[in-house]
Amino acid sequence: MSTFTWTRRKRALGRFWEDFRKQRGGLAGLVILVVAVTLAVVAPLFIDQGVTSVVENTGPRWSPPSLDYPFGTDESGRSILLMVWWGSRTSLLIGFLAALLTVGIGTVLGIAAGHFRGWIGAVIMRVTDWFLVLPSLVTALVLAAILGGSTFTIIMAIGVTSWPSTARLIRAQTLAVEARPYIERSKALGGGHWHITTRHVLPNVAPLLLASTTLQVASAIVTESTLAFLGVTANKTSWGTMLRGSYDWNAASYGAWWYILIPGLCILAVVMAFTLCGRALETVLNPRLRKAGA
Repeated sequence: MSTFTWTRRKRALGRFWEDFRKQRGGLAGLVILVVAVTLAVVAPLFIDQGVTSVVENTGPRWSPPSLDYPFGTDESGRSILLMVWWGSRTSLLIGFLAALLTVGIGTVLGIAAGHFRGWIGAVIMRVTDWFLVLPSLVTALVLAAILGGSTFTIIMAIGVTSWPSTARLIRAQTLAVEARPYIERSKALGGGHWHITTRHVLPNVAPLLLASTTLQVASAIVTESTLAFLGVTANKTSWGTMLRGSYDWNAASYGAWWYILIPGLCILAVVMAFTLCGRALETVLNPRLRKAGA
């Protein structure tokens, strides 16, 4: 790659960062995400999976927040702080991978449906519409229950049921891109399907994909937490399984509000951060929205 190309991309990245910094909500969301991801990555350096064991922990049961246990303890004397810290690894991992699977399926099918106008596009859109009318949460619950409780199956269940909205969004953008004159010129010069979709369509829908991915991660985290609360878990501690545990052990009747509130606030904070980043990216990358907010 030439020096000129690197310089041009570096300048474009600089302009993007300058525009993004003006979005206060997006900047706040980015800070929260950096802190959350950093804590999840470094967790094995300071704690281990033993913090979730009911055998290795002998702390006081249902202890409220204190200096020894800042977030209190649960029914087995386990520290809520350490469990939330360790559980962030599972929640964020499933959220990221499920969102990537969702966006990957939606992008491929959306571009194909928009590029191929004949029966191929029609079949893809009918399949998309069929998945769209299915209740995604119920479908994911059934798939996860049938395939078994593991991290892989939870990711597959969320990804396979969440892609239709992304596919329709990408298809609409693909139709708009292929209506431009340079696409006709490319076809006249002998450009094939692969050349047009990868060299012209994909780069033009990439900004939309970036914004959509951040929103999909937030949705995937909520879905994982919901599935865990309903009893379909990856057999690992996550924020959703903690909420399920607080329900199973009837934490509310013991007045253990911290057992319910802390995991719920973690989910709320991370989902809100992804949403703020997604909205900010959409504003920065969409010229119409940027002009409207100016």
